[in-house]
Amino acid sequence: MNKCTVNVEYGVDLFNETVMREYLAKDTVETLLRTVNEHVPLDPAIANDVAHAMKQWAMERGATHFTHWFQPLTGSTAEKHDAFFEPTGVGQTIARFSGKNLIVGEPDASSFPSGGLRCTFEARGYTAWDVTSPAFIKRHGNGATLCIPTVFCSYTGEVLDQKTPLLRSQQAMSKAVHKLMACFGQTVGHAVVTLGAEQEYFLIDKKYYLRRPDLVQCGRTLFGAPPARHQQLEDHYFGSIRPRVLAFMEEVERELWRLGIPAKTRHNEVAPAQFELAPMFEELNLAVDHNMITMEVMRNVADRHGLVCLLHEKPFAGVNGSGKHNNWSVSFAGRNLLDPGSNPQDNAIFLATLASVIRAVDLHADMLRSSTAIAGNEHRLGANEAPPSIISIFLGQELTQVIERIGSGKSTQTETGEAQLRIGVDTLPPLPRDSSDRNRTSSFAFTGNKFEFRMPGSSQNCASICMILNTIVAESMQSIAGVIAKLPKERFNEGLQKVIQGVIRDHGRVIFNGDGYSEAWAQEAARRGLPNLRSTPEALAPMLEKKNLDFFDRMGVLKPAEMQSRYDVFMEAFERKTTIEGKVALELARSMIEPAVTAEFGVLTKALANAKAAGVAAGTSAIRGVAETLGNGLDALHDRCEALEAALKRKPADVMKAMGDLRAVVDRLELDVDDARWPLPKYSAMLFDY
Repeated sequence: MNKCTVNVEYGVDLFNETVMREYLAKDTVETLLRTVNEHVPLDPAIANDVAHAMKQWAMERGATHFTHWFQPLTGSTAEKHDAFFEPTGVGQTIARFSGKNLIVGEPDASSFPSGGLRCTFEARGYTAWDVTSPAFIKRHGNGATLCIPTVFCSYTGEVLDQKTPLLRSQQAMSKAVHKLMACFGQTVGHAVVTLGAEQEYFLIDKKYYLRRPDLVQCGRTLFGAPPARHQQLEDHYFGSIRPRVLAFMEEVERELWRLGIPAKTRHNEVAPAQFELAPMFEELNLAVDHNMITMEVMRNVADRHGLVCLLHEKPFAGVNGSGKHNNWSVSFAGRNLLDPGSNPQDNAIFLATLASVIRAVDLHADMLRSSTAIAGNEHRLGANEAPPSIISIFLGQELTQVIERIGSGKSTQTETGEAQLRIGVDTLPPLPRDSSDRNRTSSFAFTGNKFEFRMPGSSQNCASICMILNTIVAESMQSIAGVIAKLPKERFNEGLQKVIQGVIRDHGRVIFNGDGYSEAWAQEAARRGLPNLRSTPEALAPMLEKKNLDFFDRMGVLKPAEMQSRYDVFMEAFERKTTIEGKVALELARSMIEPAVTAEFGVLTKALANAKAAGVAAGTSAIRGVAETLGNGLDALHDRCEALEAALKRKPADVMKAMGDLRAVVDRLELDVDDARWPLPKYSAMLFDY
């Protein structure tokens, strides 16, 4: 039997441990791996050897350039390519790549969004090698480039990227996990946060995309009447994958596998033309990098197949939007702390970890919501299987009953006939991972051995989302560990029971297993005091509250100036995107929609005039009715365009309302104008002809 080709190709474009051992001396490899695995500082003495090996490996695979690959506050990635080759004389050159080139880079920092941390005349910024994320080779049409994952900071030391705060939050989590586990007598092991990011996306034929200026400039359709049939029959979800799409998926997977990215699952999603790619779980920092690479690979491969990959959260109104479900967990010494154990002590560790998450989410729901506050989510959250803007935790029936038994505070039997569950003494009842239904309306759901944060948008970088999640859970772990560490050994279980009961009593309000879309839940959440931050400006506002500025500073993750800068960057991005959408909508309405409707109106009025001149009465009432509808629509279109133009001089909320009003008119007109005359490809074509 032939060896599986996938095994041969997996990771071949990744500078992993196998490659290190092939190209580096044994002592150098062990020194480097201590930095990678144990996060000890990099020994500068090995930098030149590692750089030489990396260059040799990359050039043997066709790379002519290298780049420091980083993640600025644009939401995407950035890179500046430098050739390995340097001239040594006339017509002569040599390939060079030093340890300094590997460790530090100096891109221009003035033109990246910084929220005022950098000005145009203050251009200096630095990238620094992130040793914990392997270098990789990015292949393109005429060659390849060695990409070195890095962090990005200003000349004065403030962070300008998504990666650095994430790494800081991982350090905070590591300290917190060690502190908590020490309370249970476990001191040997590494703490690892893991992530599995499910990536949803749409594919449409490029010929339609290029005829939709709104898709090209905004990533979403600003106009478009829903077709009679879209996702109502639920026949697309998990349906047979079309050959063209399957060919795209297979090529994406091959490219990802070459980069060591564990793409695992592919399937049709709920909306027509919508799909999902899900990887295996990985260490968080690596998973974040891999998701950013995945999005780029999908866009590039789609282009080669005559398709366009849409990663906007809501490219089509009225059907499912696209999210990036963040499946988050934490382990210590190889054991998942969110996996219910099989003995009383493991149960106690699981419940202490669970309590930390419950407390963290309740105390910092506002910041979790802030992490998902982007323009695209304005149109996605609260419908079509996307969670509402209220942060709540779904535990499922069985685990909720466990929590209630612990929190009862009674030694007698409960109403269900079950005695209070004693931590450290009793074992938990079996909690199979499929013991409860999946709640697609929950923003933060426990799914067996992890939490699935369903609110993030499909275009988002997971780094900022998980940075906040790490930080708030780390603080709660430290708080709980600080209390139980002082408990007498002989009364440890009793004391832990009271601590967890206190968490359930004080923070159990955030637990909700019902329908997150119902108005009853919105009212109940308000009674519970849970925040409901519907708009992006509302959701970003908590970033400037003193309690949050102090909290993230105290945790060593973001200084107040760094938090302020992020607020400014994210608000500015929201305002700019909203303004761009408003201007595009106005231009489309005036330069494409209005002429098409006017032409249709002219045809009808001319037909009426001709019928009258010929003395024909039959059919004229129908033509007159359509003509009047179009005439009224033209008047409304003109008025709504005027209103949008005025709104563009005011705040984003006014622009969004004016765009919605204009869209209602345009989408109605689409149904009354001849298909051959309508200037924009319709939903019925884009969602089904691919």
